[in-house]
Amino acid sequence: MGKRKKSSRKPAAASAARRREPLDTAFTCLFCHHDKSVTVRLDRKEGVAQLACRVCDQRYQSKVNHLTEPIDIYSEWIDAADAAQKDDQAHRRPAASSSRLAPAPHYAGSDDD
Repeated sequence: MGKRKKSSRKPAAASAARRREPLDTAFTCLFCHHDKSVTVRLDRKEGVAQLACRVCDQRYQSKVNHLTEPIDIYSEWIDAADAAQKDDQAHRRPAASSSRLAPAPHYAGSDDD
C-alpha cells in the first residue's frame, strides 16, 4: 500500500474568520442605566433564565430552550418592560379633567346640620 497524500488544509486566516465571537452576558440596566450591571444566568437543565441588576436589584425570569442566549433574555426583558409601561399608561386616568362636575354649593342656612 502506498502512502497517503496530505490533504490540503485551508490557511489559518480562513479558520480565524469562522471563529465565533462570544456574545455579551453583561448589559446596561433599563432602570438605573449602569453599564454592565445586568447579568443573565441560564439554567438549561431547569429551563429557566434569570436576569438581575446588581445595582438596583431589578429582576426578570423567563423560560429557555437549547437555542436561547443571554442576549435573547435581555431583549425579552426590554420588550416586557415596554409592554408594562404601555399597559400602565393605557389604564391611567388623566391627571386633570375639565369634564368633572363642580361640587354642589353648601349654603349656611340649610337644614342639613
